[in-house]
Amino acid sequence: MSLIIGIDLGTTYSAAALVRDGAPQIVPHGDERIMPSVVGLSQDDALLVGTSARNQYALYPERTVRSIKRSMGQDTPVTLGERQYSPQELSALILRELKRSAEAQLGQPVERAVITVPAYFSDAARQATREAGEIAGFTVERIINEPTAAALAYGLDQSDARRLVAVYDLGGGTFDVSIIELDGGVVEVRASHGNTQLGGDDFDALLAEHLAERFQEQHSIDPRGDTRAMARLLRAAEEAKIALSSRPSVRVREEYLLSEGGRPLHLDVELERAEFEQLIAELLDGTLESFDAALRDAELQASELDELLFVGGSTRIPIVWELLRNHTGLEPASAINPDEAVALGAAVQGAIIAGEPLDAVLVDVTPHSLGIEVAEVIYGQIVPDQYNVIIQRNTTIPTSRAEQYWAMHPSQSTIEIKIYQGEQPIASRNTLLGEFRFEQLKPEAPDQPPRITVQFDLDIDGILHVSAVDRGSGKQARTTVRAAHVSLTPAQIADSRAALPDLEPMDDGVELLPLDGAAALGGDEPLPLDVISLLVRARRALADGPANAELRQATTALEAAARARDEEATLAHSEALLDLLYDLEE
Repeated sequence: MSLIIGIDLGTTYSAAALVRDGAPQIVPHGDERIMPSVVGLSQDDALLVGTSARNQYALYPERTVRSIKRSMGQDTPVTLGERQYSPQELSALILRELKRSAEAQLGQPVERAVITVPAYFSDAARQATREAGEIAGFTVERIINEPTAAALAYGLDQSDARRLVAVYDLGGGTFDVSIIELDGGVVEVRASHGNTQLGGDDFDALLAEHLAERFQEQHSIDPRGDTRAMARLLRAAEEAKIALSSRPSVRVREEYLLSEGGRPLHLDVELERAEFEQLIAELLDGTLESFDAALRDAELQASELDELLFVGGSTRIPIVWELLRNHTGLEPASAINPDEAVALGAAVQGAIIAGEPLDAVLVDVTPHSLGIEVAEVIYGQIVPDQYNVIIQRNTTIPTSRAEQYWAMHPSQSTIEIKIYQGEQPIASRNTLLGEFRFEQLKPEAPDQPPRITVQFDLDIDGILHVSAVDRGSGKQARTTVRAAHVSLTPAQIADSRAALPDLEPMDDGVELLPLDGAAALGGDEPLPLDVISLLVRARRALADGPANAELRQATTALEAAARARDEEATLAHSEALLDLLYDLEE
């Protein structure tokens, strides 16, 4: 079996790791252990990824993209150069750079990966992360939560004694806390809570705003209207934040920030750590609220915790240590570099999947409740827009849950099923994940309303598959919830992967193999990209189960129909093969 690397696809920095001789190790990116998650185009349109892109941000912010992770799962195209990219495609450029670097370091192809996401990532964001990995050329073996990965990294050399651990993960752009039980090598997430729009980036933004105010006080000119000046202040704010973690004060100097009448205007101010702590106090208080919410969900008191693990670069801020130590009575542990712990844990999970002898088992949970919209009869009145939860948050995954529902009237033959994620009792106040119409329903007996069974299957990656069965007719309907306005089809993933060579780092000496139907599957005529993607997926399943005659027959039938350019047969065989793969993969 080929090796599986672990990747922490971070908001501000990303890292790759691999288990060697039973222990996880960072796979360096050149001379760096972690790589900035920044993508840009130079003035001559050369692709920049990592440190080179980060370095040009202050000069050319309009040609540089930072913190794209915060847009994962959203329909927010980003313009870079002369074309627009989806968040998946830009994240794929970061992943591809890590892939190439790992291959150069290891001297062999790296095709399989475990990629981490924040515990509070939505279903759409998780799916987008998987798509980014596939566009980059990876087979994404697993999507796991970042706090869970960190616990795996810490749990490798621990005793078999039962421990309750809180993982406080404050990174560059996201925050979450997980309550984890470690027992005999089993890592079980009891509860998670957090905020996917909170992290070091927000601290930088507040400090940059403060610096802008100080500049305005000195020169009576507001720099906020100048994009390049604010980019420089943002960079200065990040550097000051880092310096204040080890010093009580820091001098911030930005020469020639702006000019007035040909006269250069400089920023030169002294920042005290106390000023910075006051700026971010409200945000940090919000993390304590999430911490307490996770404890409540786990039905625990802080006094019952055995250990507090710190993950993420922002946990280096001294006030964070002080707040959590006072709040829990525990001294935070960071024996593993907080910037690297998540990648190392992802590598452990990859090693487990690859069958390497590691004594650790992962049990993960879903951070959000999942359910559907229903109408209820309350005090004799029909009340619509009610939220009926099918899978409660903090349920161990993978999991399957089913509930029965009735139509409102015996003559009703259609039901609209709306799938939501969230905790609000009013359905529409939650996040709508998807919907589908179930038609031609039949009652099981005269004068009775039709009855359906709705089943939710939440897979190991936190992606939801929904099916419904009409109890009267036996008719079935199913869908995979991937937020249709942002999800990529297999053809779009293949198109994006094929387009990536158009953006090539200069002089990297690496060529990507083109995704071509003839080359990938044999034969002279290239097949449609969506068919290629489906056939590759089927052949991977056949490699795991070569005795599956039904799957082999369906695969052969689809390939034959596609090569014969029989569109109707290709569509029919594609649907049949998708059904088989769904049953095998769920």
